[in-house]
This record gives sequence, C-alpha cells and structure tokens, in this order.
Amino acid sequence: MLFLQTVSNDTVIIHPPGFYVIGFETFPHIRFYFIFLAFVYVVTLLFNCLLIYVIASHPCLHTPKFLAVVNLAVIDIVLSSSTIPSMIRTFLLKENFFPFNLCLLQMFTYYSFATLESLALAILAYDRLIAICFPLQHNSINTLWSMSWIVAVTWCYSLGLAAFSASIMTWLSFCKSVEVYSYFCDYAPTFRLACNDNTLHWAVSSTASVLNLVAPFVFIVLTYTAILLTLFRMKSVNSRMKALSTCVEHLVLVAVFYIPLFTIFIFGFYVRLIDADLRVLSLSMASCIPPCINPIVYSLKTKEIKIRAVALFRKHKIRAIKA
Repeated sequence: MLFLQTVSNDTVIIHPPGFYVIGFETFPHIRFYFIFLAFVYVVTLLFNCLLIYVIASHPCLHTPKFLAVVNLAVIDIVLSSSTIPSMIRTFLLKENFFPFNLCLLQMFTYYSFATLESLALAILAYDRLIAICFPLQHNSINTLWSMSWIVAVTWCYSLGLAAFSASIMTWLSFCKSVEVYSYFCDYAPTFRLACNDNTLHWAVSSTASVLNLVAPFVFIVLTYTAILLTLFRMKSVNSRMKALSTCVEHLVLVAVFYIPLFTIFIFGFYVRLIDADLRVLSLSMASCIPPCINPIVYSLKTKEIKIRAVALFRKHKIRAIKA
C-alpha cells in the first residue's frame, strides 16, 4: 500500500490512502444481522421523517417541547445515516476500504451526532423539569426562543468538538497497520494504530466521554430526582400520575440509549467479560437501535402526536379516495 507523506516541523507524518474496517469479518451468519440493520434503517427514516412532518405541519405543536423532539428526530436520521449505509455497503459489495479523508468525515459525523443525541436527551429532561417543577413559570422560562438557543449551543459545541477531534487525527503517523477493528472508522481504534505519540488523542477521547455521556446522564438523573420529589409533594394522586405519565416516554429513550453503552463500557473495559467481537456487535446495536425506537416511543406514548398523526393519515386517505 502506498503511504502519503507530509512534513511538519522537520517531522515526517505518514498518512495512508485509507483504512480497512474489519469489525464483522469473523462473525458467522452475519448476513442476517445486516438484513436486520437494513430494516432498522428504513424504520428509522420512515418514523423520524413522519414525526418531523407531523410536528412541522401543525402549528399547535410548535412548542419548546416539540422543538426538542424534532431536534432529536433530525439527530437520529443523521446518526443512523453515518454508519448503517456504509455497513450495508460493506456487506453487499464486500468493500471495507475507507479513503483517509472519508474516514475522518465519517468519524466527525458520527461523534458529532452521538454527542448531540446524548445532549438532546438532556434537553428533553430539562423541558420536563421546568414543566413539572415550575408549572407557573413554565411559559416564561421555557420559551420557543430560549429552547432554540439551547439547541443551537449544543449543535455548535458538538460540531466544534468533533471537528477538533477529527482534525488532530491528521497529526498522527500511520506506518504500521491500517486495519480498524470496529464497525466504522471509530476514533479510538483508529488512533491506536498510530506509530507516533497519541497522548493528546487519549486525553480528548477520555474527556469527551465524560463530558458527552457521563455529564448529561448525571444531569438527567438529578433532573428526575427533583421531578420525583416534586411529585411526592403533590396532594392529588391524579395530578401526580398525569405528570409522571408525561415523563415515561423520555425515560424509555434514556434507558435505551445509556444502559447498553454503560453496560458495554463497564463490562468491556473494567470487568473485561465481553469478547472483542461481541463488543463490536453490541456497540453497533447500541448506536443503531435508539434512533429507530425514539420516534416510535414518542408516536405511541405522546397523545398530541398520535392524534395529529391519525388525523393526517385520514386526511390523506380521504384525498386519495376522492382522487
């Protein structure tokens, strides 16, 4: 393989033409998993696009809560699109080579939107906190304008951090292996292949994991602790149950996203009970399944969404019959 060389401060930096992603080569009957992934991707696109369309087409749903829901739906679409099509392409065409710049682009896209996914769940928790703990001030605190700013800040932070992480990959020299053991051009498995100092990359990866996963999760836990304390102080059982029911769909999304990731992290890195192949498979599922489940949960558990979706379906059905 021909390696490309650049010179920076009298130091030769060797960049390969690309990397080979080899995470699924040893799995038996892997074709069934890729068929499943194709189904998951279609469902993800269909339900998230439907969710966005229903909210966008009904002005009564143009509220801070549903702005946060649309934000999550957009993130889910891009997050799934960053990995699943390339995984299916690898399976169908037996082509697992990623050019160097395309690998960095996939790395940037995936980590930008994985971070946004985590922060979007924290935003939804914030919305529930204001609605339940500060009901009288809800409309003045949590406005459409303030929610738009919160969403914009999370996007700037996530895109900026991912851009920095991907850009410093160009400082590394790859003079040995170019085989990335993962299901996409993953950050840590890639920089571990470098033959020069990658201390900065380890620091960025570790810090980003804490900031982007642990911190939002802790915020969500504290948020729901405050919500539960508020619910216990409510005298009316009906009011308590009604407020709690509005949190159910969000708690399902939090569980689906965080529990698999933390389980894999704890057992894989500390207890070391997870086989390397199984870890790749589990991580890929933990990345692909939540974007598929999120819109379904919101569609089924949120009364406003169900009512508008059914009304929209009937409206288009009537038009089709008349035509």
